[in-house]
Amino acid sequence: MKFKIRQLEAFRAVAEAGTITKAAKRLGISQPAVSRLLSDFSREVGFELFIRQRGVLTPTSDSRYLLSEVTRILDGLDHLDDLRRDLIERTVGHIRIACLPGFAVSHLPGVLVEFLKARPGVTVTLEPDRPERILEWIIGEQYDCGVTDGFLGHPATQSRDLFVRSVCILPKGHLLQEKASLTPTDLAVEKMIHTRRDSRFYQHLSRAFSDHGTAIDSLVEVRQFTTACTMVSKGMGASVVSALDAEGFRKDGIVIRPFRPEIFHRLSILRPASGPSSPVVLDFIDAFVDSLKPYLAADAEKAAR
Repeated sequence: MKFKIRQLEAFRAVAEAGTITKAAKRLGISQPAVSRLLSDFSREVGFELFIRQRGVLTPTSDSRYLLSEVTRILDGLDHLDDLRRDLIERTVGHIRIACLPGFAVSHLPGVLVEFLKARPGVTVTLEPDRPERILEWIIGEQYDCGVTDGFLGHPATQSRDLFVRSVCILPKGHLLQEKASLTPTDLAVEKMIHTRRDSRFYQHLSRAFSDHGTAIDSLVEVRQFTTACTMVSKGMGASVVSALDAEGFRKDGIVIRPFRPEIFHRLSILRPASGPSSPVVLDFIDAFVDSLKPYLAADAEKAAR
């Protein structure tokens, strides 16, 4: 049997309204059209659908059982249409995001709050971990997108690179805070808090010091910029970090100055390469990139060299 949705709607409308006239008005079609739909549906199911009592069409005992199932089906179709509309308008869905630990406690929560305010039907899983694990998750399609650094490429992923400007940070009251910008020469005698020596950012920073005829005087080696910012805010050492992370600590009294020559922290947004991402995932990525624009290199091609 191949029932038509319009037959089911006519059956429910008559059962609820009690007359062909009221059902036709509810459905926005003619009375003969409703009668024809009921006749066809009755023939399909093989029994009478209604009996007339005092001018009202009342479902038969068999029809009452059928009505509950028809109602469930039509309600399900209504829900499906609502879901279709929400997906088109990108207001529902679930996003699985893997990210560097620093982002999970600093920048991303604020981005997610603004993103979710406009999408009450969207839910998120946010999982921080080290870059190696993030790459594994994206390759295995366990997460929809990943925010990482040090990414060198993989055929099972799609990536978008962003280049965040770097700044020098100092404790409040430091003698160098009077300078408009700082160079490796200015920092030659400073105890430095820096990223891990095997990181690409450290390699760029070390090269900048070397080009100025000096070397980094290492105090503490850290994995995350936020750790360096916290230590400097408490009066210890100096550091060169991403402008994004530094801005989050401005309220804690750190001094922020441009670092010259310019070096950049490269972030990569990863997605599985196996198929297209859902619209809501792409919308989140766009929102995340927009949130970083004040901190990104003006010339991405130059920054990538």
